[in-house]
Amino acid sequence: QVQLVESGGGLVQAGGSLRLSCVVSGRTFSINAMGWCRQVPGKQREVVAIIKRGGSTNYTDSVKGRFTISRDNAKNTVYLQMNSLKPEDTAVYYCAGLDVDGHDYWGQGTQVTVSS
Repeated sequence: QVQLVESGGGLVQAGGSLRLSCVVSGRTFSINAMGWCRQVPGKQREVVAIIKRGGSTNYTDSVKGRFTISRDNAKNTVYLQMNSLKPEDTAVYYCAGLDVDGHDYWGQGTQVTVSS
């Protein structure tokens, strides 16, 4: 089993920055990829950023150049640095992990609200 706990959400003005953190515990050695997803009420959950075991990253087009996913293996923590935030970035952000067996794990979510 893998447990994920997010923190760092909040209210910020447009153009501001936030950093989300996700602490991973349990069978961390089984994790193949980590990511951040977001969801707005009434819409499907969207994958925002992914970081794979080897360190490669991918971003959805709407956040490229503004968001950065990274990890600190010593702290078992994955980060999402969000800069130049826009009102349309408002959502509940979820940390997610995928293990080598294809099982997915999710955090409880953290609210990010960007005011105009």
